[in-house]
Amino acid sequence: MSGVLAGRTALVTGSSRGIGRAIAQRLASEGATVVVTARGTTPSVSIREGKATTIPGSLEETVELIEAAGGKALPIPADLEDAEALDTLVDRVVDEVGSIDILVNNAGFADYASIEKMSPATFDRTMAHYLRVPFLLSQAAIPHMRKRGGGWIVNIGSSTGLSPIRPFRDYNKTSGDVIYASAKAALHRFTQGLAAEVVDDNIAVNVVGPSTAIMTPGAAALLPEGYDTEPVEYLVETVLAMCTLPAEERTGHVAFSLHFPWHEKLEVKSLDGCETLPPLEPPSWANPNIAPSGL
Repeated sequence: MSGVLAGRTALVTGSSRGIGRAIAQRLASEGATVVVTARGTTPSVSIREGKATTIPGSLEETVELIEAAGGKALPIPADLEDAEALDTLVDRVVDEVGSIDILVNNAGFADYASIEKMSPATFDRTMAHYLRVPFLLSQAAIPHMRKRGGGWIVNIGSSTGLSPIRPFRDYNKTSGDVIYASAKAALHRFTQGLAAEVVDDNIAVNVVGPSTAIMTPGAAALLPEGYDTEPVEYLVETVLAMCTLPAEERTGHVAFSLHFPWHEKLEVKSLDGCETLPPLEPPSWANPNIAPSGL
């Protein structure tokens, strides 16, 4: 472990499980004090198609994993669909820890349905999670980062935000991911525009998305049976890479988690930072709209 983030504070949303938890673990392994947030400290209920399902994972478990590996973590529950909780989250982080250097907008909501069948409520909720929430949290974090002389914002994107492969695959015809993908495309463009606005403040803003897909408790119900997924560690290492360089050197990118480490010959570590994982080449069937460099 290099300790490259020693003395830094990171806020990772949606970190009770899955990708958010993995990001929190890896940032903590490099010395960051990580504030983890989700709707509550215990496993949360997910609503899809009007049905409630409790998905495993809690903030308490995330904190325990980080502390067991020698890291520092603080849970601050916040329901990002609650206006007051959203508006006060960054200030609560600064009040508790004293600063915020890194913001990872990972929390999300996905309830796939075809355009014909999707409810307006699901449309609104999806767009709010992937655009309005990153907008408001970034807006709140930027003044604090500016006072610190810089910072890093990483938004979790998706290859679905790129143009679909042609001829259209059966997945695109049947998955019902169009609104989710549209929200991710908007998030990519939001990131690039915000990067230009704050580059002179030494605040880097980047997107990191899976080159394929990552199997998480939340994604399991959305991915087709037998879908080839990738280990989360490669995405997490790419997130870490986006939190280490000054904005003038790396900002405004949409990076993909197998392509970028492979092209850059990036050493990918385990979530605790103690082991080195083997290089993993992007599969030939990945979206061809991803540049070989992953950027």
